[in-house]
Amino acid sequence: MKVLLATRNGKKLTELRRILAASGVRVELVGLADVATYPEAPETGLTFVANALLKAREGVRSTGLPTVADDSGLAVDVLNGMPGVLSARWAGGHGDDAANLELLLAQVRDVPDEHRGAAFVCAAALVLPDGREWTVEREWRGRLVHAARGSGGFGYDPIFVADGSRVVDGQALTNAELPPAEKDAASHRGQAFRALAEILAELTHAAG
Repeated sequence: MKVLLATRNGKKLTELRRILAASGVRVELVGLADVATYPEAPETGLTFVANALLKAREGVRSTGLPTVADDSGLAVDVLNGMPGVLSARWAGGHGDDAANLELLLAQVRDVPDEHRGAAFVCAAALVLPDGREWTVEREWRGRLVHAARGSGGFGYDPIFVADGSRVVDGQALTNAELPPAEKDAASHRGQAFRALAEILAELTHAAG
């Protein structure tokens, strides 16, 4: 089965391929760069689930392929859940990770450690050409650190320390310091994609 992941983010595509392989799901996963270009509607949903469904439905309609899409972001307690669905364009331009991270750090600069709680949230959707749809939503709680650490991951990973994160030399690791497999095992996206992987496994088994 060929499945489209409706993203141009190569790191996200690699992440889902790892998760599917670890789950024993045998599908050919392709990204938007691998299919004919189609107009991508803006993410106008007010929730992560709405945006994930919007992108998945659009992928099916434009390519005829079963499509997985996700919308994820960081919800900061002291910012009343923001950036939320605006996480990827918090600084104005979509996907400017460095600017988004710098702006968020500036906004919480004077917030004491005990109030720096946050959660990564991911909603993932799977839509099939026959109209069937599934959605899942998962979160990964933790806290924000005061300065970026680590070169792995993407987005806000360098400033987020998950609850229960491994400690090295007396310091809990940020998401960007975790090995990919360790991050996948616990992350919001890993949780959501594994839930969809179970659905894909059932579908591929049923298809023979």
